[in-house]
Amino acid sequence: MALTPTTSSEQRRAASEDVLMREVDEAVRQDQYADFGRRYGKPLIAALVLGLVAFGGYLYWNHRQEAAMEAHSETLVGALDRLQAGDLAGADSQLDPLIAEGSSGAATQATLLKAGIAMEQGRTADAAELYAGVAADGDAPQLMRDLATIRQVAATFDTLPPADVISRLQPMAVPGKPFFGSAAELVAMAQLEQGKNREAGALFASIARDENQPEALRSRARQMAGVLGVDAIEDVDAVLDEIRAPAGAAPQAQ
Repeated sequence: MALTPTTSSEQRRAASEDVLMREVDEAVRQDQYADFGRRYGKPLIAALVLGLVAFGGYLYWNHRQEAAMEAHSETLVGALDRLQAGDLAGADSQLDPLIAEGSSGAATQATLLKAGIAMEQGRTADAAELYAGVAADGDAPQLMRDLATIRQVAATFDTLPPADVISRLQPMAVPGKPFFGSAAELVAMAQLEQGKNREAGALFASIARDENQPEALRSRARQMAGVLGVDAIEDVDAVLDEIRAPAGAAPQAQ
């Protein structure tokens, strides 16, 4: 029984030392946190503030981009509405502010539309210049650049050497390319001017056989191929049906 007080005293002393150690550890941790805050607190706060500012800036920029795209779309739709109403001059002037904003998808579309209006108004030189600008714009989508090249060549075909027409459009005059039909027809016409009837006939035949091309273009190419002695008809019965259909429809319409 004499050991009990000693044991109890030792336990109390051990408990006191444990509490003291925990307090010391806590004080050390607080000193470390305070020292860390003094050292890195301001940079961390600055980094946090900059991050929030950057995120806010991105949200603002994204909102402005969406608003600009919506405004661009409205401008293009408005210009197209005027075109459909026959107001070429009004549509042309409505496109100017959009073009002035620089190289963007909407500006490129507006330029192509403005060039088309110039062609409708008989201002071929102005149209060719606009098409040339889009074709040379490295920031414009490649499809639009290719389309502009074809339109420019078509607008100035009579003044261009046949070799220039072929060299510019030959890469696009390949079956499967997006603008194969339009490019191939111009290349074939240029080949005719060079006296290369066989090459031109084969190219016209390729257009006529391509079911992805507009029927008017296929029919025109089929006729040219036939004139040049190239058979471009794969299904004679189908072609005859197409020829007879309008004649058979006429009596029903009367």
